[in-house]
Order: sequence, then C-alpha cells, then structure tokens
Amino acid sequence: MFYQRICDLKDFITVTYVIIYYIYHKITPTYIKKRKNINHYILSDSQIITISIVGELLTIDSEKAWIEFCKKNLNDLFPQFSHRTRFNRTRRGLHSIIDEIRNEITSMLGFTDNSYRIIDSIQIPVCKFGRARFHKTFRGYGAAYGNCPSKKETYLGYKLHMLVNLGGYVTDFVLTPADIDDRRPVWELLESYDSITVLGDKGYTSSNLSPELKVEKNIDLLPLQKKNSKNQYPKELRQIIFKLRRRIETTASQLTEQLNIEKVLAKFLWRLNTRIKTKVLAYNLCHFINRVLGKTSDIAKIKDLIFG
Repeated sequence: MFYQRICDLKDFITVTYVIIYYIYHKITPTYIKKRKNINHYILSDSQIITISIVGELLTIDSEKAWIEFCKKNLNDLFPQFSHRTRFNRTRRGLHSIIDEIRNEITSMLGFTDNSYRIIDSIQIPVCKFGRARFHKTFRGYGAAYGNCPSKKETYLGYKLHMLVNLGGYVTDFVLTPADIDDRRPVWELLESYDSITVLGDKGYTSSNLSPELKVEKNIDLLPLQKKNSKNQYPKELRQIIFKLRRRIETTASQLTEQLNIEKVLAKFLWRLNTRIKTKVLAYNLCHFINRVLGKTSDIAKIKDLIFG
C-alpha cells in the first residue's frame, strides 16, 4: 500500500520500484524480459534500475559505496545482492530500456503533446584544462575542448543539449562533443516534433535555422536576440521569453547540483551515457511521483494509471 507521504528512504525505494516494475513490464520486449539465464539473476532488471535511480538521487557518485550501503542497510528490501561487476554490467546493458521508461513516463504525463519547449545545453567536463593534455580516459571517444562561460574556463568533455517543457521536465536530450555549436543538434532534438514553439537563448540565433524549421516542420524557434540585432522582438515578447527560459536554467541547476550530472566518474563514453540516462530518468521520475501521489494512494490505482 502506498501512502501519500513518503516518510523515509525505504518508502521512496518502494514507490520507485513499483512504478519501474509496472512500466518495465509494459514496455520491455519479450526477448529482453526472457533472455538467456534471466531466471538465475539475483536482482531483477526492475530492481537494478530502481537501485541505480535512488543512488543518483542521493548524490552518491561512487557505485561501489552505494552498493555497499545497500547491502548493509537495505537487506530487508534486497535480501540478496549481486556482485558489483554483474550489477554494473546489467545496468549498462539496460540503457535502452532506461530510455524507453523515460519516454513512457513522458507519454503518461501527457507531455509529448505540449506545444512549447525550452532548449539549452550544459557542460559535461571529463577533465580540467590543465590536465587535459595528459588525460587518456576519453581519448578516441569524441571528447573535445569547450568553453564554459559561467566559470570562464576551458574544459575537455561534452555538452548535454536538452529540451524541457514549461514545467522543467526533460523531454529530450542528446550528448555531443564540447566543441559542437549549440545550433547543430537542434534538428536531432526536434526530429519527432512538428508545429511547436521552442524558446532559446542567444546561442540559437541564426539567419537560416529558424526559417528552415518553420518551413519544414512548422516549428517556431524564438531565441533571445542579440543587442545589436536589427530584428528585435517586441518588449513584451522579450520579457516573456526571458522569464520562461529561467525554467530550463533551474532544471540545469538541479541536474548539476543535486544529481551531479557534471561530475564524471565513468571511464568510457558508453558508461557515461548510461549514467546520464539514469540521472535524467531519476529527475523526471520525481516529477511523476509528485503528480501521481497527489491523485492515488494504492498500488492497484498506480497499475491502472500505467496500463491505462
């Protein structure tokens, strides 16, 4: 039975597990759910995804430390625990399922049909500039030098380009090398969209991008105009865009400060991708739980909500 108040960590893990369990079984193909030797696994896929999500939300970057904590303090929820190597290997193998769970939550919340999105990017440094010359971990995996305007520094790493709705929920994202211009991933981010309005900062200003999006996909891209631009928006529209754009800045701040998305402990790009997907799912799941627990109080109703 759920309670409308989550009183402690174990309550939160239980709520998270039930949601992940039902969505996992709804969207996961049979060949994954019944893959070879799955019956011999100590932890189920749903348990592994749940444990990973909760660890990210608790800002525990060390996978080893989080697994040891679970073994010592959560043995009533997880009586047996797989070896850390097996846990991490299975988790990384589920990266596409993690993505599909996030997409399903987006659909269940009705956010796929929202008419407005906000676009921006955040830095994902893998190494400080001073050590970049000697850093070998991400060599050959697309890491590049980029600039962080807020910190006024150069770093080696990537950029995470995001689309969020007006409530701050992350609907889409893509990871690129740090030297990629913010305008280049726009088409990829908006591939599944038509007839929406997208708000951006000055970095998305382009004489070609906005007209092409309008013609091909009926998408209105409204970036803040530079001060020297001859085609300024009316003052009222500028104020609205500036105000609404704060939402994605809040989202970026929460991902950075609460989920440590800029702190990279992975050694390979595919591991980094899995961590980022898990962190974004964890962030979005909190939106889902806040919405759902205000409407329902038991597992049966949660199941009905997920399966429609």
